Amino acid sequence: MTVNEHIERFHGLPVFDFVQALEEAEGEGGSGAAQLPDAASAAWRIGVEYESEATFQERWQQFLDTVDTERVSALVIGQWSPEEPDSFQEPMEAIVAAGGRLPALRALFVGDITFEQCEISWIQQCDITPLLTAFPRLAELVVRGSSEDWEGKGGLALKPLRHESLTALRFEAGGLPGSVVRSVAACDFPALERLELWLGVGNYGGDATMDDLAPFLDGTRFPALRHLGLQNSEFEDDIAAAVAHAPVVARLESLSLSMGVLTDQGATALLEGQPLTHLRALDLHHHFLTDELQQRLRQALPDVEVDLSEPGKPDDQWRYVAVAE
Repeated sequence: MTVNEHIERFHGLPVFDFVQALEEAEGEGGSGAAQLPDAASAAWRIGVEYESEATFQERWQQFLDTVDTERVSALVIGQWSPEEPDSFQEPMEAIVAAGGRLPALRALFVGDITFEQCEISWIQQCDITPLLTAFPRLAELVVRGSSEDWEGKGGLALKPLRHESLTALRFEAGGLPGSVVRSVAACDFPALERLELWLGVGNYGGDATMDDLAPFLDGTRFPALRHLGLQNSEFEDDIAAAVAHAPVVARLESLSLSMGVLTDQGATALLEGQPLTHLRALDLHHHFLTDELQQRLRQALPDVEVDLSEPGKPDDQWRYVAVAE
């Protein structure tokens, strides 16, 4: 699996590419006005293409000057570097500085970048804590990428904090730092209903351990949690074995152990553990289960939507996560 398409919907809204609309208008001899939707009717995407003459900050300022930003509820941040990958630090600072002009913002996706623009593990992130502090009413945050800059500085980080409004949080990475996982566990998110962590592999910085995941499983964190995704992991069998006896499972409506190296060992642990019949959905797509184990799961969970798509060969000696580089 590669990230090969831009998202088309976000936070229940269609994504509208603001920069593309501007460039199409500019291509009409510079006299055409961009055709824009109502500010509240779209998730606004702002980004720059390869070798763009305009910087992200310039396009961001055009967005602020053109759109009624007080009515914008969702933002999608695309590529911010027109050439080589660059840190999100300066674009983030520009977004944070405009916090007062975005009072209705409820959803933010950082890094809607395809592999043709930049591989996920080359996307250079930074400490994204200021985004949460600048937007106290934010309900949904998605962050893609985790890499440091070319000098080994920066990289994805989060400082423990309390946020009253956040209901959905997802980190997409080919290697999610254990420090970020631990920081998420240390945060106070009383409204959080959905948490998804793409853990990734060690070669790209994914060094989280089972100890780091324990706070999400013991039921003591995030009282409103209804969906948990611990995904894209090389040790998905160990996660499944822990989930089989995890107190948090009893109050979940859906669970995802997808995208990782899940084998019959992990699936057997799930079947022999606590009942999962109360779940609405169990996502195990991209797995390495035998046909027999897949059938046992379907029979044991007849009323649960079990996703067993994208099977790999169970006897393959080279098993891999769905998203790494």
